[in-house]
Amino acid sequence: MAIDYQAILETIYQEVQPLLSQGRVARYIPELSKVSAQHFGMAVFCLDGRRFTVGDAQTKFSTQSVTKLFALSLAFEREGDAIWERVGREPSGNPFNSLSQLEYERGIPRNPFINAGALVINDILAQRFAQADMAVLQFMRVLADDQKIDFDRDVALSEQRHAHRNTAIAHLMKDFGNLRNPVDVVIASYCRQCAITMSCEELAKAGSFLANHGSIPWNGTQILDYSSAKRLSALMLTCGTYDVAGDFAFRVGLPAKSGVGGGILALVPGELTVVVWSPGLDAAGNSLAGVMALERFTTLTGRSIF
Repeated sequence: MAIDYQAILETIYQEVQPLLSQGRVARYIPELSKVSAQHFGMAVFCLDGRRFTVGDAQTKFSTQSVTKLFALSLAFEREGDAIWERVGREPSGNPFNSLSQLEYERGIPRNPFINAGALVINDILAQRFAQADMAVLQFMRVLADDQKIDFDRDVALSEQRHAHRNTAIAHLMKDFGNLRNPVDVVIASYCRQCAITMSCEELAKAGSFLANHGSIPWNGTQILDYSSAKRLSALMLTCGTYDVAGDFAFRVGLPAKSGVGGGILALVPGELTVVVWSPGLDAAGNSLAGVMALERFTTLTGRSIF
């Protein structure tokens, strides 16, 4: 029996309405604090080309840490397993912007999805491309089949002006020899990368290559081989939702990557991608309504990896 995804999205949309006032938008990036917490959008992109949306699914938002997934995919596609010499593959168990763990692990970030790890990935890309942030942007344009996707320059500038902790992280890794490019270059590039804006619908399409085991579903272009796509999906499951990845796996049961802009990209391998956006965050920095929406999605569809 075919799943009525549209009806399920509309049910979820109604169920999460009371949660929209309970989360708090990110305030440490002033430009993000201007976004209303009342937004909610959700999009499903099936590998056979079907699409389903509800709410603000066409509204562009700051993808923030969701871009770490695409930067990692690009770095892994270019460098392969060499990247694991500079960044680990374990859950951090600490906040995404923690310095303490980095200190006693001598500048090697625990995984690519915490800020320290994302800075190393950006540094790796800067050794391959003239501008790492432009390389990530162009990569995401190709994956979404949309050349109009761009940065929000106000968000990028706001983030760069308040990047004190990320700058400290970068300097610490530089001191341990795990950052090759100048700190200010890496920080500026990382802030622009995080300021890429997309809608739920665009982001779901861009992430579909991972659900399709590494190849773009509508043209067959191979981005990653099957094994590499599997490994990145495993990292999403164990590390993609900050220091509550275990609880997210327990509740939702899908590989996912979240961002403090309120977006979450999740995969049902071999079937679809689903993206939700709601700017109000929980204490860990994940979208409060978004996590509940994805939990309800896997419950109502009966689709998870377990």
